[in-house]
Amino acid sequence: MINEIASKLLNKKILILGFGKEGQSTYEFIRKNIGSIPLTIKDQNESIKNLEVLKKDKDISIITGDSYLKNLEEYDCIIKSPGISLKDIDISKIKDKLTSQLELFLEVAKDRTIGVTGTKGKSTTASLIYAIIHAQNSNVKLAGNIGTPILSILEECDEKTLFVIEMSSHQLEFIKTSPHIGIILNLFEDHLDHAGNVEHYHECKLQMFQNQRKEDFMIYCSDNDNLNKIMKSRTFLSKPLRINKESINADVYQKEQEIYFGHKVIYNAKEPRKLIGEHNLENIMVALLIGEILGLSNETTKNVIAKFEPLDYRLQKVGRRNDVDFYMDTLATIPEATIESIKSLKKVNTLIFGGMDRGISYEKLIQFLQNSEVENLICMPVTGHTIGKKLNRSNVYFVESLEEAVEIAKKITKKETICLLSPAAPSYDKFKNYQEKGDKFKEYVLK
Repeated sequence: MINEIASKLLNKKILILGFGKEGQSTYEFIRKNIGSIPLTIKDQNESIKNLEVLKKDKDISIITGDSYLKNLEEYDCIIKSPGISLKDIDISKIKDKLTSQLELFLEVAKDRTIGVTGTKGKSTTASLIYAIIHAQNSNVKLAGNIGTPILSILEECDEKTLFVIEMSSHQLEFIKTSPHIGIILNLFEDHLDHAGNVEHYHECKLQMFQNQRKEDFMIYCSDNDNLNKIMKSRTFLSKPLRINKESINADVYQKEQEIYFGHKVIYNAKEPRKLIGEHNLENIMVALLIGEILGLSNETTKNVIAKFEPLDYRLQKVGRRNDVDFYMDTLATIPEATIESIKSLKKVNTLIFGGMDRGISYEKLIQFLQNSEVENLICMPVTGHTIGKKLNRSNVYFVESLEEAVEIAKKITKKETICLLSPAAPSYDKFKNYQEKGDKFKEYVLK
């Protein structure tokens, strides 16, 4: 696999576009497996010039600053990192030159790859699928958007390794190869700062199926209205498999408490599980279907599901203070995710929410909160303030910081209930990422 990928990059003028975690992984792969070929790195961040690994490299050209996206057509191969948005430039001259770690990997290993995407739930679902397979076949790897660049794990793999790859819209945007088993969980409004508009964002996700063949599988949750509407209007080559909790016309569906695959019962929704909530039940249904496709033991699959712990920062209990349980769900960066968080926990008395404004609609969340049984709403800038001002109800608090929000929550939350941090927006305006926000929340709760 490594040699196949390396051979595709020989005798080409290569640009690594973006030098974050994945860009650095690409650089390491090339230097380790191809050697001292000339390379160019472009990134808006000028501080990358100070990285020791680049200072020692005599065969490298580094271009940084606001004009880093100029003259891209000069290169034969542009290995783009996911975080680089090209929405504001004309890519007509470079589209055929664009590639990525995901593209390079899929070109040689698509037949052994399960791809997972969706606006929400993809990390949990990918991790659960991996855990189910690993319990019965140790030769499986989990990588991609979940935090592990694909090219960084290939030395640990062989020609029989299975791959579960979490794929973001950024990673899928320009791919020309799709995985053997592709999964789209849902489509909501998100990432408009990168995609430009919701239609393009959804098109990026649909690349999961776009380049599949007849022998491939496309799995999607048809009870998501946005996704179902699009799928009804499109035709793909691969075999469709629908998951729907409410419709017995789907391939995997729920009837009363039992989950069916066709006419076969494969799970009972009342079985013990740590992944709470209806949204996680649907993630479980996806994982169950993968187990059926791969011919795995259903009993082993159910045992893994029962023991599977929620991932960090996803409906995670961080502590108990003054007879109040504090939970965080900092990966709930859209309104729909926050609504599901509240429904899943049921005893939420105080909600802390708000973050960076990415231009999406919050009307659904406003309507939900207006009629919600959540007694206290603590609104953080920017979106929290905007939403809070539109609510016609009592116990709405406006704060400027997370620390202030936690201090108020400790005073007003009723005993034997829950205080939940679920932003319904990203946190880049105040924090490095959702992990930092979650860690600070835990620190303030336990202080």
